[in-house]
Amino acid sequence: MSVSDVTKTANTSMGRAIDALVNNLAKIRTGRAHAGLLDHIMVEYYGSQVPVNQVANVTAVDARTLNVQVWEKSMGEVVDKAIRESDLGLNPILMGESIRVPMPALTEERRKDLTRVVRAEGEDTKVSVRNHRRDANDALKKMVKDKTISEDEERRAQDEVQKLTDKHVAKIDEIIAAKETEIMTV
Repeated sequence: MSVSDVTKTANTSMGRAIDALVNNLAKIRTGRAHAGLLDHIMVEYYGSQVPVNQVANVTAVDARTLNVQVWEKSMGEVVDKAIRESDLGLNPILMGESIRVPMPALTEERRKDLTRVVRAEGEDTKVSVRNHRRDANDALKKMVKDKTISEDEERRAQDEVQKLTDKHVAKIDEIIAAKETEIMTV
């Protein structure tokens, strides 16, 4: 394993942590309708659990309404029930093969709660990024101990890993700030 392998691995791992953050934040409802909002809701389909978007077409009609067009008429009630029982607090309206999902307006208190959740997600991701930094630095220390690199090379590599960490933490801060703005916008 070389120094460049260690930094590449750290960069990839930190990137994955940010991807996970973006995925988690997409599930947080901002009061605006978007098709990805229902992606994590699972429904029973011929004996197995599948996401809603594999049995229906989910589209945003406008900023406050989603339309779920099921591909099989029999799935309408199943999808409706799954949306109703989800953690999103939505009240869908079943209309034959399509389901209208109006987005209720968020209260000021709920918006503040959501920003706290977003900040917590951001902090968890920062911890994850820092753990990847620690793992990279440990690998570098082991390489020095095994005498495969010099201490100067280790210091330069640790500086590079720190720069990667700073870059990813700044990206996390950007993502969190954008999501908080999105949530607080009425």
